[in-house]
Amino acid sequence: MVRPLESYRELEPQLIAWRRDLHRHPELGFQEQRTAGLVSEVLQALGYRVQTGVAHTGVIGVLENGPDPVVMARFDMDALPIQEANPVDYASCVPGVMHACGHDAHVATGLGVASWMAHHREAWRGTLKLIFQPGEEGLNGGEVMVQEGALENPRPQAALVLHVWNKFPAGQVGVSAGPVMAAAEQWRAVIRGRGGHAAAPHETVDPIVIAALTVTALQSIVSRNVDPQQTAVVSVGQIHGGTAFNIIPDEVTLGGTVRTFDEGVRQTVLARLRSVVEGTAQLWGGSADLSLSAIAPAVVNDPQVTAVVRSVAEELLGPDAVVQERTMGSEDAAFFLREIPGCYFFVGAAPADRPVAAHHNPHFDIDEKALTIGLALMVESLQRLMPAQEG
Repeated sequence: MVRPLESYRELEPQLIAWRRDLHRHPELGFQEQRTAGLVSEVLQALGYRVQTGVAHTGVIGVLENGPDPVVMARFDMDALPIQEANPVDYASCVPGVMHACGHDAHVATGLGVASWMAHHREAWRGTLKLIFQPGEEGLNGGEVMVQEGALENPRPQAALVLHVWNKFPAGQVGVSAGPVMAAAEQWRAVIRGRGGHAAAPHETVDPIVIAALTVTALQSIVSRNVDPQQTAVVSVGQIHGGTAFNIIPDEVTLGGTVRTFDEGVRQTVLARLRSVVEGTAQLWGGSADLSLSAIAPAVVNDPQVTAVVRSVAEELLGPDAVVQERTMGSEDAAFFLREIPGCYFFVGAAPADRPVAAHHNPHFDIDEKALTIGLALMVESLQRLMPAQEG
C-alpha cells in the first residue's frame, strides 16, 4: 500500500526552493559545475557515498541499507541555449541559457528522493544508486556515464527515470511498457551539381532543384516503405546553399533526423534515405554524399518494472490519472535502460494558471505541484522494488 500524496507535502517547500535556485542558475551540458556541487553537498550531508566528475560533471550517490537488491534512479541536470522569456522572479540569471525542458525539476526531485530515502530506511532494504547525469541535451552524457562505469560497483538490477511533461496537467502520469521514446539519427547530405549563371540554367546541373526534389521524395519513405501499423519520422531541418540571387551554386547541404521505435523499421528507413538522396542526385546528373550519426537508441521500458510503476501510480493518483504515453522525441536514458531493465515515465506538469508552452520554448515553465507527485511516484516505486524485510 502506498503512502498518500499528503505524506510527501512536508518536502514540497524544499523541492520548490531547490528547483527555483537551479532555474535561476542554469548550466549547459558538461558545464554543470554549480549544479553538481549542490547535488554533491546534499548527498554527502545525507550520508551517501558520493562520486563526482563522472562524464565531466556527473554525480553518483550510493546509499547502502543492505546488499540486495540494487536499484538506480537517474536525473538529468543540463539546461538549453535559450533566452528565457518568463516574467517570474526565478527566471534565469544567465543570458542565453535556460532550463526549458524541466531538468531543474528533475534534479530537485532527485534531491528529494535522496532525502526521503535517507530518512526512512525502515521502509526499504537494499542499495540505492542515484545518478545525476550531465549533457542530456544532444551530448549523450548518458552514454558517456555508462562508458565510464556508472552502472558498475554496484550494478543495479532495475532502473527508474522520470520526466516532467507539459502535455499533461499535474496529477496525470504516462506509464507504458515497451518503446516510449524513439531512436534518433542525425543525417547530412551534400548534393553536388555544376554551378553557373542563373540566366543559363541549361549549362548547369542545378543542386537547388535536386535538393528540392530530394526533400519531396523523402516524404514518400514513411508513407510508402513503412508498414502503416509502425511508426517513423523523417524530417528535414536544414537547407543551405547559394551565395547570390543570380548564381546557381555548385552544392547544397541538407540536414535532418530519422526517428523510429522498431529496429527493423529503422534499418528500412535508413536504407531508403540513402537510396532516395543518392538516386535523386544521380537521376538529375549530380551526386550526393550522405552521412549518418546516431543520436540515441530507443528508450524501451521493461514490462515487469513498468508494471510496478503503473501499480504505484494508480494507487497514488487513481487509475484514471494513468495513461499510455510515448513520443518520437529521443532521450539518452536509453543507454541506461539498454543495460538495465527499467521504466521511464512522464509526470504531468502543465501550468494550470497560464498558457502552456512546449518543451524547449522560451516560455516553458511547470506547475510545481509536479515536484511532489514525481517525488512520491519515485519513492514509492523504489520502495516497492526494494521492500523492507519482515520480522
